[in-house]
Amino acid sequence: MSPKLGVLGGMGPMATVDFLHKLVDRTPARADHEHIPTITHSVPQLPDRMQAIFEGGASPLPSLIEAIETLQAAGAVCIAMPCNTAHYWYDEFAPAAKVPFLHIADAAMAALRDGDASGIRLGLMGTRGTLKAGFFQQRFSSRGFDCVVTSAADQEQLVDPAITAIKANELDRATPLLERAAESLLGRGATTVVLACTEIPVVLHRFQPALQARCIDVTVALADACIAWWQANHKTA
Repeated sequence: MSPKLGVLGGMGPMATVDFLHKLVDRTPARADHEHIPTITHSVPQLPDRMQAIFEGGASPLPSLIEAIETLQAAGAVCIAMPCNTAHYWYDEFAPAAKVPFLHIADAAMAALRDGDASGIRLGLMGTRGTLKAGFFQQRFSSRGFDCVVTSAADQEQLVDPAITAIKANELDRATPLLERAAESLLGRGATTVVLACTEIPVVLHRFQPALQARCIDVTVALADACIAWWQANHKTA
């Protein structure tokens, strides 16, 4: 069985398609056969991550492990998951993987330039589950980056409704809400806004150009991490 990049998707489906588009777009290929062979397992029916974290709902962990096993059985030699919130269970499902499972926050850190972090303050925008998990904040701190997260009011009034709108394909409604949330982080001293929810970059191209330039698209970062891993470990035919 030929090796493939495995994509554990469906959280949500539009975010998965956005990731796949960016993976293809950023792969330095001049012909079809130079692209990364990829298998995508989209599982929209995974238990709701937010309900599991905050409301005692069913854990998605068993389904995540099952999806990992499905990808491995199909020939995946490395797995990426374009969903930040589901990384809440990373320390529990990653050991079940027999192949490398790229962490989305590590990919985001690779997108930040090495060097002096002084004067750089990162604004973090994502789901409440991602913010609670703290894996972005921990990595920022380890690199010396100051961090400010979305306020509780902005989370409730702007970010959460926008993510819900994107999942319902209501992009026109989501865009101004997210622009306001990003501008609020910049107004509180952030120099760069990290879009730590893969739904948010779906509408990034709709942001005002000056605001786009201040944002880090974590979906792009994950695509770049996949490309770098593949180039280091495999060569396409």
